Amino acid sequence: MKLTLNREHAANALSRDMLDSLNVKIDELEKDEQLRALIITGSGEKAFCAGADLKERSGMSEHEVVKTVEWIGQTISRIEKLPMPTIAMINGVAFGGGLELALACDIRMMNESAKLGLTETSLGIIPGAGGTQRLSRLIGLGKAKELIFTAKPVTAKQAFSIGLVEYTFPPEVLAEETEKLAFTIGKNAPIALRQAKKAIQYGAQSDLDTALNIERLCYQATIPTQDRLEGINAFKEKRTPVYRGE
Repeated sequence: MKLTLNREHAANALSRDMLDSLNVKIDELEKDEQLRALIITGSGEKAFCAGADLKERSGMSEHEVVKTVEWIGQTISRIEKLPMPTIAMINGVAFGGGLELALACDIRMMNESAKLGLTETSLGIIPGAGGTQRLSRLIGLGKAKELIFTAKPVTAKQAFSIGLVEYTFPPEVLAEETEKLAFTIGKNAPIALRQAKKAIQYGAQSDLDTALNIERLCYQATIPTQDRLEGINAFKEKRTPVYRGE
């Protein structure tokens, strides 16, 4: 499934209306137990997401700004917590909240002609929707500090070299390659995919002993499933398994 940010005229910036619409969609996604992989991208060819809608923000009071930034952060956190694997298809520029959205996804695939960055310090603010935390966890403290302190965007080649994205592709094949990856993921057992994501996600935030216990519990959740029996039988019978998420 593909979720597209649909404000091409505004570089897919995160307006309050878009955030409201996103949260309605997230409500649906959280309940979809059969969805095996989700691609998130932007409409058009120029922008994945330019971040917060600064034109909208210029007319806000300080209180409204704080509430809107919190709403962006809460929305991005909900995306991070979606149970199925998520892929950010970064089809164009991703700045500020746009990169923070991509950081909340499990895997990032990028148009090799695009740029991304956390540019907030050049605007007198800091990343406020998880960027200071997720970026440093992904690429390390030193590189994260450099990107945030300088506010300088990086190219796809640079992003790949520091582990900020997993893949880069020419724009004409990005969608095809992203869909291939989503299909490869989706062939596997959906309950196992969700438990694997949970084990990785929560384990990364814990000490090793706690993380290993999380893994054990997530593994145990797959034992009573029909999918596990299907996997074993398919292996014995030398055929492709057919998983139903049961």
